Amino acid sequence: MEADQEILFAKTLEKVKKQARDQGNAITREQVGEAFAGLSLSQEQLSLVFDYLEKNRIGIDTVPDPADFLSKEEINYLEEYKRKLEGFGTLSDGEKEAVILCAMAGEKDARQRLLPLYLPQVVEISRLYAGQGVSVEDLIGEGNVALAEGVSMLGCLEHAGEADGMLVRMVMNAMEESIARCSSDAKKDQKVLLQVRKVAKQAADLSRELRRKVTVEELAGESGMSEELIRDAMRFCGYAIEDIG
Repeated sequence: MEADQEILFAKTLEKVKKQARDQGNAITREQVGEAFAGLSLSQEQLSLVFDYLEKNRIGIDTVPDPADFLSKEEINYLEEYKRKLEGFGTLSDGEKEAVILCAMAGEKDARQRLLPLYLPQVVEISRLYAGQGVSVEDLIGEGNVALAEGVSMLGCLEHAGEADGMLVRMVMNAMEESIARCSSDAKKDQKVLLQVRKVAKQAADLSRELRRKVTVEELAGESGMSEELIRDAMRFCGYAIEDIG
């Protein structure tokens, strides 16, 4: 792919993911095909797209069961959390609209009344993102923070009917960003682990050759690795590389 096509591909993939989230974490093969029609992807490339979506817990032609991605501990946590939410009660559609209008007008009490009304939705949204590296408890925490922020921003809306869409989108964005951060951290951890293993192996090889522990300077000179990289690897593993003295 050329650079412009790669950018378009990435944007289209994000658009497809958003569409799937809006549809209950599912999308059809036809919808995916239509989204990527302008890129003229090969069957092999489309297969990679479907693989990517499935790895992100998005159902193809079927809505996945969120429970499939939950651990026993997470299921127990959700049940207990939902029991606590039952004590907040509910409002009729008319009452809810009235509270939203008051919140849009800047009334602090109205904002506080809105928060518990949307907490159950945060729970349900968290189930859509389960199994992607972030615990349900942490997803709910991120969602609740976004919800509180969103409720304080309702004054920017023109109509009360826009509140649901805005708040749900903010909650979803917060959870997606949390997963993205976790994925980035995991990649960094993997890179560090590989670096430590490389330094440990090189140190072991040189130590066997010299029949003693080696210094950082010796290892750098023989392996071509920088002293800084070696010292970083030693620090990352708590100075547990036994062949470096």
